[in-house]
Amino acid sequence: MSPLELIGVAFWSFAVAVAGGIAGLVLGNLRLPLVLQFSSSTAAGAGANVAISAASALTASIAHWRGGRIDWRLFWLMAPPSLVGGILGGLISGLLPERLLLATIAVVVLYGAVEIDRHRRGRSAEPQEAPAGGRSIAVGIAFAVGVLGGLVGLILGTLRLPAMVRWLQTSPRAAVGTNAATGVVVGIGGLIGHLAGGVDWALLGAGCGGAVPGAYLGARLTGRLDDDTLLRAIAAILVVAGVSLAAQAALA
Repeated sequence: MSPLELIGVAFWSFAVAVAGGIAGLVLGNLRLPLVLQFSSSTAAGAGANVAISAASALTASIAHWRGGRIDWRLFWLMAPPSLVGGILGGLISGLLPERLLLATIAVVVLYGAVEIDRHRRGRSAEPQEAPAGGRSIAVGIAFAVGVLGGLVGLILGTLRLPAMVRWLQTSPRAAVGTNAATGVVVGIGGLIGHLAGGVDWALLGAGCGGAVPGAYLGARLTGRLDDDTLLRAIAAILVVAGVSLAAQAALA
């Protein structure tokens, strides 16, 4: 990669991290298409992207920890299966055909758009009553999201957050902080799983260089923008990204 391309990745990672910090999401979905565009392979790009997301989530987690927004009991419930799932997903990623991997990523990105829109529509809704066996279900979801996240190079906080609120009756504030902390574990697991198949370290360095300060700035700006407008824009961008990835899978 040329220095200009690395600067472009760093700049976009910074912008995505700022938006993610404001919205309470990492938004690796928005970074992924650009990372894949410059990566040496789909699996190597996915590994770099999930590690960048982990760095961004770690920065946000520190802010949430200082604000008392992490439920440590819930974190330790979901972190171990998330780590195992992330490693497994990373290992599987290098074994899949590029077209299948791109198609899987496209589906996840598009589903992320749906989840963000649902989050926007239901922000004021009260958490539902947790059914029997909610803890076991949460552990299963943590593992499944970890596998999928490691596979496609995302920490998938938009999938994990609703599960925390629904199945464990976690307050939105605690769910956001705990979700970010759990995302760090998924990112670490995904990176470990991708090591065997290779990781684009130049992309990882450039992405972290932009994402870390961006996440910090975004966390400082949380609540200063209109959430509804921001989430609408994010959902629209995810749709565009998902359709683009689906087209790449069809043409691969």
